[in-house]
Amino acid sequence: MRKKNKKTRSRHGLQAVTLCISTAMVLVLLGLVVFAVCTARNLSAYVKQNIVVTMMLQDDMTSGEAQQFCTKLKARPYIHTLQYISKEQALREGIKELGTDPREFAETNPFLSSVEVTLTSDYANSDSLKFISKELKAYPKVSEVKYQKDLIDSVNANIAKISIVLLALAVLLTIVSFSLINNTVRLSIYARRFSIHTMKLVGASWGFIRAPFVRHYVLLGLLAALIACCVLGGGVYALFMYEPEVLDLITWEVLAITAGTVVVFGIFITAICSIISVNKFLRMKAGDLYKI
Repeated sequence: MRKKNKKTRSRHGLQAVTLCISTAMVLVLLGLVVFAVCTARNLSAYVKQNIVVTMMLQDDMTSGEAQQFCTKLKARPYIHTLQYISKEQALREGIKELGTDPREFAETNPFLSSVEVTLTSDYANSDSLKFISKELKAYPKVSEVKYQKDLIDSVNANIAKISIVLLALAVLLTIVSFSLINNTVRLSIYARRFSIHTMKLVGASWGFIRAPFVRHYVLLGLLAALIACCVLGGGVYALFMYEPEVLDLITWEVLAITAGTVVVFGIFITAICSIISVNKFLRMKAGDLYKI
């Protein structure tokens, strides 16, 4: 009898380990998708905020007027960063790029002063830029506003495609994850279907029978989620060691959302799957338990 109980506990322990590992693997895949979605959002904002809009200023604008103009611009809600480039600075950069001083031929500085701005990510799209461009041109002594319209359209189109693919992948993976974990939990509870029926025969309520199973599998789901978070954290650390600049995209918010999603999903799905599986065997009659 003691050997039989020991063998039963060993079998249940092996089932718990198998369920924990399989659930952790599924949660790692889910975490990767969530991580990719959050990182893609940050990448989108990063790319948009590095699109430069250049305002060419008229030749007769003084440095003092330009500084006042920049101060006004900083108050606009769509401005992310702003840099004033004087005629002298533009000349120095031109000499460096051309390898010669254009004043030798033109006798005067041919470069105009300018203001380079980057926009917040919410305004870095074609429709907003049309409105912003008109507003900037309305300022006195702004001769021209230039930006790469084709680049902006291309960035927004590619981001939209990537977002749709990641969303579809997340939905598909969620369905697959639920199916895999549900089957694993059901197989584990299947081995104890006669114990469930015995408790039902002695008058135990469904809630009383169900509670220990739900607690057990929720704890396993939490443990699997922690294992998955450790695996994902190790992957992020390895990525950081390979390319430290990824910290511009992988923020603490991304890590928190990914870890939180993995933990919540691990607890929620194991709780739901255990409730569904236990209820299935609770509804069965004694004769049906031998037919499955």
